[in-house]
Amino acid sequence: MNRNLLLLVLAQGLFLTNNVTFIAINGLVGFSLAPYPWMATLPVMGYVVGGALSSILVARTQARLGRKRSFQLGLLVAIGSAGLAAWAVLHQQFWWLFAATLIAGFYSANAQLYRFVGPELCAPEFRDRAISWVMAGGLLGAVIGPNLARHTRDLLEVPFAAAYLALMVVGVVGLGVISRINFPPAPEPQASDAPARSLRELARQPVFIVAALAASLGYGVMNLLMAATPLAMQVCRLPFEQTALVLEWHVIGMFAPGFVTGHLMQRFGVLPVMGAGVGLCLLCIGIALSGTTINEFLLALFLLGVGWNFLFTGSTTLAMQAYRPRERDLAQGAINFCVFSTMTMTSLGSGALVTMQGWERLNLGSLLPVLIVALALSWLGWRQASGTQSTQPAGPGLT
Repeated sequence: MNRNLLLLVLAQGLFLTNNVTFIAINGLVGFSLAPYPWMATLPVMGYVVGGALSSILVARTQARLGRKRSFQLGLLVAIGSAGLAAWAVLHQQFWWLFAATLIAGFYSANAQLYRFVGPELCAPEFRDRAISWVMAGGLLGAVIGPNLARHTRDLLEVPFAAAYLALMVVGVVGLGVISRINFPPAPEPQASDAPARSLRELARQPVFIVAALAASLGYGVMNLLMAATPLAMQVCRLPFEQTALVLEWHVIGMFAPGFVTGHLMQRFGVLPVMGAGVGLCLLCIGIALSGTTINEFLLALFLLGVGWNFLFTGSTTLAMQAYRPRERDLAQGAINFCVFSTMTMTSLGSGALVTMQGWERLNLGSLLPVLIVALALSWLGWRQASGTQSTQPAGPGLT
């Protein structure tokens, strides 16, 4: 741990404050403004569609402007989009709310790279722990996000309008934090370096395929169930205070393991930890199918968060085995594009499924992607055990 990494952990927490608040309120606000009930989660989908559309653009701004300026630009967009969302809610403009969340996706695509930056701020032998520490920064969002939504709900005449204004303040604080981080310069090409590979070459590696698949489907299942939870709990006539509590513990489950996930991967290996994440996701689905009281929602969403942490942290570590420093922007942008594309489908699907098919069928449908991840991890583990897996070194300490 050092000053720069500590500030990055704080920036991650502020980013998750934005994310969790969006998840807590966008579906409910969308439900109150949408022309049709199935469109309730379109503002949630807008956030991830914006992230998907911005992934390649962010990769270019990172390469051209550098880490700091690109992250600062993302935070400026976050501040402006939160202000637009507040205006849209105050004036009951559903499509302007959707536009605001679409624009906010640029910030999300930027901030999703925080986890890759952690290893750049410390010695190579600490990369696993650096990723885990950055992920653990989301605990700040777990505490602030739901409470921010709860305490600002009725501050203005329109419910939740004040929450978007509060997110502008969060963005300003994040801008100050990022501005104080000293990011290392991008690696300069050396005469002895091998030429940078194309995206097609990177994507043909089994380790890259599994990392992208696990990150995408793991995030997709988590997003599918998390985005639908506020609507499902409202249908079950549970008060918003309990919804905020469930989301708070869900995000605690997402990021509290970050303090130990790096140690677990160093001791047991990346693939076993990711396999444990798959098992926890399956357990979450089983509990969600067993009932719809506050206890089932609370336990299921907490286990879903822990399972996601194991899968996403593991896939980030796994992905770093597949690219060299000169290829980082291309590889990271491609993986984030896969993540956001999957989240786009699950964000729209969650609203349609939970309002038209119900909570039970939503959970049953999430079994398929979890099982696909399990098969992919088994396939990569078999290749490594049989000696057929080969990876080219990504750089010092990244083999």
